[in-house]
Amino acid sequence: MSNISSVIAIAKKAGDAILAIYHTDDFDVQYKSDHSPVTEADLTANQIIISGLNLISDFPVLTEESQVDFQQRKNWQKYWLVDPLDGTKNFIAKRGDFSVNIALIEGQQPILGVVYIPVTGDMYFAEKGLGAFKNDESIFNHSTRKNLIAANSVFHSSDKMVNFFKEHRITQIVEFGSSLKICKLAEGVIDVYPRLNDTKEWDTAASHVIANEAGCKLIDVQTLKPLLYNKLSLKNNHFIASRNDLQFISA
Repeated sequence: MSNISSVIAIAKKAGDAILAIYHTDDFDVQYKSDHSPVTEADLTANQIIISGLNLISDFPVLTEESQVDFQQRKNWQKYWLVDPLDGTKNFIAKRGDFSVNIALIEGQQPILGVVYIPVTGDMYFAEKGLGAFKNDESIFNHSTRKNLIAANSVFHSSDKMVNFFKEHRITQIVEFGSSLKICKLAEGVIDVYPRLNDTKEWDTAASHVIANEAGCKLIDVQTLKPLLYNKLSLKNNHFIASRNDLQFISA
């Protein structure tokens, strides 16, 4: 495998291209068949990332904007999973918390992840077994808070998520967009993030390994096991991301 620094450089290049479009204040927004928005920034970043990854490895690439049929990908042992612009709604709304997500998947688990926040320049990254980092400084969720702090989604909250906060008597709730929620968990800024509505595999893969390497977990509420990747459906089950020592669901 290539050095993670190569992947970081690709994420940065894509992020720079996204920022250039972001600052023009003049970009078209189109809508896909699932009614989710897509912009010139999504498509430009997508091309930069695919080209860059093809230069550093022979692994296939699956992205939100370049999807591959299950029959073609079902036997992939190792592949790149990418969201070139996670948080397009945040991008359109001129909120800064959108990200570039690049993950390497092996055996249905993420083993490398890079999440870049173009507006702040913050780079989160991890490799399985080698720890998690933010801008070259090690991060880990050392929180022992009993009065938990939770994250909620800016555009994708749900009644189930609100009920979760009530059920667990969580009153400190902060909002972040895109993969920043799980990265903030890895940093120890929050303790739990329940995602009790739809996400796709490319939304979570990169931040998933970062969380794992920082003492946290993403647990599927149906299987009670970590989220899996390269499934027939690329839609994730609902999940709860939290510190490893916290238990919210049981068999």
